Amino acid sequence: MDMAKGLLGRFSGALVTAGLLLTLTACLGDDGAQRPADGSAVVVAPGRPGEEARRLTPEQAAKEKPDDSPNAADHAYVRNMIEHHRQALTMSALAPDRAAADGVKRLAGRISAAQQPEIGAMEGWAARHPAPPAAGSGGHDHGTMPGMATEQQLKELTAAQGADFDRLFLELMTAHHEGALKMAGEALAGGNNAAVEEMANEVVATQSAEIHRMRAMG
Repeated sequence: MDMAKGLLGRFSGALVTAGLLLTLTACLGDDGAQRPADGSAVVVAPGRPGEEARRLTPEQAAKEKPDDSPNAADHAYVRNMIEHHRQALTMSALAPDRAAADGVKRLAGRISAAQQPEIGAMEGWAARHPAPPAAGSGGHDHGTMPGMATEQQLKELTAAQGADFDRLFLELMTAHHEGALKMAGEALAGGNNAAVEEMANEVVATQSAEIHRMRAMG
């Protein structure tokens, strides 16, 4: 009799365990994500401090997503910064054969290594977000962008050697970086696209550090 009760108890426990497993399986999708009983997807939106997270349908989540459509400031920043970066690459390419100080050569190498991929990222963004005609006419003219070296200054840099090159390179590149910070600040103040904001913040972080380094070297 006691043995029969024990078997019955273990059988009942197995049924309960099986039921729980079935319930859990019904709440999980094939990808392991938690879903309501009807099988629809759920997006968990974190609440503000002190508030509980909210459970939204994908449609509700899409409606609540901020609109970060690129505006004229975003398009102008990307278009102009591509040209700004290209001049920095042109200047940096002169350093290996003309600079005297190893620190200047290393700095030029770091600038090239950082800004070449940034140009690629900005060109990719521009291809994904073609500028409307109104956005294509705004922003800085390439000849008047802040920090851009003039043709005469580039000729002087190309002709310089040794310590003279180092001095002129640091002078021109510091002004160039300061111009980039101004352009990035304008994008952060007037832009609307999250990807452009991220690129502008990267420019601010990287080039601010390089400005401090160049001033210490000069």
